[in-house]
Amino acid sequence: MALAPKLELKQSQQLVMTPQLQQAIKLLQLSNLELASYVDDQLEQNPFLERDESPVDGPSERRSESSDESGDTPPASTEDANPVRETPDPHYNDADASGSASDAAYGEYRPNEWSSVSSGRSFDADDQEFGATLKKEISLADHLTEQLHLATRDATQLFIGAYIIDMIDEAGYLREDLSLIAERLGAELSDVEETHRMIMSFDPSGVGARDLKECLKLQLIDADRYDPAMQAFVENIELVAKGDLKGLMRTTGADEEDVRDMIAEIRALTPKPGYAYGGGVVQSIAPDVFVTKSPDGGWKVELNSETLPRILVNQRYYSEITSVKGGDEKDKTYISEQFATANWLAKSLHQRAQTILKVASEIVRQQDAFLAYGVKHLRPLNLKIVADAIEMHESTVSRVTSNKYIATPRGLFELKYFFTASIASSSGGEAHSAEAVRYRIRELVEAETKDSILSDDKIVEILREEGVEIARRTVAKYRETLNIPSSVQRRRAMLQRSI
Repeated sequence: MALAPKLELKQSQQLVMTPQLQQAIKLLQLSNLELASYVDDQLEQNPFLERDESPVDGPSERRSESSDESGDTPPASTEDANPVRETPDPHYNDADASGSASDAAYGEYRPNEWSSVSSGRSFDADDQEFGATLKKEISLADHLTEQLHLATRDATQLFIGAYIIDMIDEAGYLREDLSLIAERLGAELSDVEETHRMIMSFDPSGVGARDLKECLKLQLIDADRYDPAMQAFVENIELVAKGDLKGLMRTTGADEEDVRDMIAEIRALTPKPGYAYGGGVVQSIAPDVFVTKSPDGGWKVELNSETLPRILVNQRYYSEITSVKGGDEKDKTYISEQFATANWLAKSLHQRAQTILKVASEIVRQQDAFLAYGVKHLRPLNLKIVADAIEMHESTVSRVTSNKYIATPRGLFELKYFFTASIASSSGGEAHSAEAVRYRIRELVEAETKDSILSDDKIVEILREEGVEIARRTVAKYRETLNIPSSVQRRRAMLQRSI
């Protein structure tokens, strides 16, 4: 076959990643604080952007969507005081016949006026994270969360642990009562206490304590100095403030020299271990989404308009500048680029809010049993289930659920915490949550007697009879994550207790 030059026409489609599209993708994964900082920078740089200073009237003006417990998603709420103005673009509003002149001068991005949901475009590209090269000081919560994921793989402990970590203040103390946490999460008190003990073993030593005495106790145990004399000293620590050496000598049974040594040891400890991270200042978490009970028995999902930046695009200023004849071509290019950037930012913020609300509403619909009955009723859920339900890409859902928080009647959670693994059903029915299976394994073991110790094979048999298709190695893995000994060790321990 002879080689010769020739012309061919080919038609193809491809996604062109423009800089603006890349930036829109990055906006999805920013937290509300990072987004506010980014918008502030844009307001300083872009002459056509202005901050919308109009007051937010209240919760009734949050953009919302309702999800009932039957699994259906009814139309979005339309109870807002101000109806949405239908415009060709979400970032620009023309003045109506009764409007003021200023309404025509600005394109608007006002999230507090939104009251309905429209389908959003999925951003599917995976590229370098925005700010990935920036140095970030680790916070106490981040430090504890990292240790939590290294310490356990149990879904229940991860869920409870994440909530406890959120409740720990900047000094490193847990001020909330454990029974109240168990009640709020719908979890067993024993599970909350076990998870709390695990967190108290984390670095920094003393973190998670409920008072000063417990904080000092944890640090002394860590240093292997919590003997009976030191225990009595800590339990009567208020005598140190009074300078009552004789009282300390009497309660500890030690002489004056030993008491003074113990005082020196106590003073060398850290009464507020949390201050070692983030300079002692922890930024409070503002939820991106609110979930409340609706009158019809379902759940109402609303965006937190107070965390969404509100901007105006100054159309009048742009018209005045462009109407001036003459001028440098470079200046005209700059003006056009800045105006296009301003409009793009308004549209991207609108798109971001739409996507967050869609994802959060689907998560609430999927996990309504948790909201109603507690952590034991978490359903198996992954990114693909949510992505398919809202017709978006998994990468989009992943970005939306990172660093976004939802305030529910059971507490404040990051959206990604609602994703749990699934176990297939042996009868071909609905899959079981891995967390629910772990809970069932714990129940079976706790119900054992010395004459009926269950092996892993027997647990597999029982679970399969209950409709859970599970392998023996999976039962062994779950048993280990629950810190349950093997059947041989449990039988030996049972016999020793009966002697």
